[in-house]
Amino acid sequence: MLAERTEYLSSGVHIGMKSCTKYLKQFVYKIRDDGLAVFNLRKVDSRIAIAANFISQFDNVLIVSRKGNAADAILKFAEITGAKAIAGRFSPGTLTNPSYRDFFEPDVVISIDPLVDENAIKEAKKKRIPMIAFCDTFNEATDIDLVIPINNNGKKALALVLMLLSKEILRKRGKLKKDSDFKYTVEDFGGELPQERPRTEPAGKPRYDKGEAKAVKTEKKAEEKPKVVKKEVKPAKKSGEKPKAVKKTARKAAKKSE
Repeated sequence: MLAERTEYLSSGVHIGMKSCTKYLKQFVYKIRDDGLAVFNLRKVDSRIAIAANFISQFDNVLIVSRKGNAADAILKFAEITGAKAIAGRFSPGTLTNPSYRDFFEPDVVISIDPLVDENAIKEAKKKRIPMIAFCDTFNEATDIDLVIPINNNGKKALALVLMLLSKEILRKRGKLKKDSDFKYTVEDFGGELPQERPRTEPAGKPRYDKGEAKAVKTEKKAEEKPKVVKKEVKPAKKSGEKPKAVKKTARKAAKKSE
């Protein structure tokens, strides 16, 4: 296999959806108790190898995706393999209108999700350009020449598969003699480290480690406990009258100061 089984599993490449189209059923290993389909990793791995072998034969490769979570991965793929990447909206006429400023005639087109990259697939069909697509279980394979069955919604899953695809393409082209010569990692393709935290925390829902959570809980209790504030003893107005120390909580003192 192109990657260790554990690496595929940890990146979520094998996790499909609850709905499954007729064509994609052949790649499903089982249905989990929660209803999610699970891809057969050997078939996934085999398709990545087949796609790499096919793509390596061409110089003009186009990879497209309107999905934001695939942008980093396809741009890195294009950088390594010499392909052209379109991350975001696919402009009409890119493949069919020679007068369009960004007109391009690729030998093969790769789509990250045929559902959202519908325009690119339609134009590739008109121009009779071979079409490769990453398909989740819910995707239709209409007009797709080669399907790579994977979880095409997971950022880390996409990063891993495009990294493997890049590596195999370089190997097939004779530009990679051994695995150690390939210096790129999943993180270079936009995948997060296994224990990396999100860059931004959800508002009002901070995430902590167990040790941090305990410390924060202790701190909060300490903050919530009212503190006793002692006021200065005022001199008695009348002779023989004893001064009294006035005790008030921090909350009451704050209200009075306002």
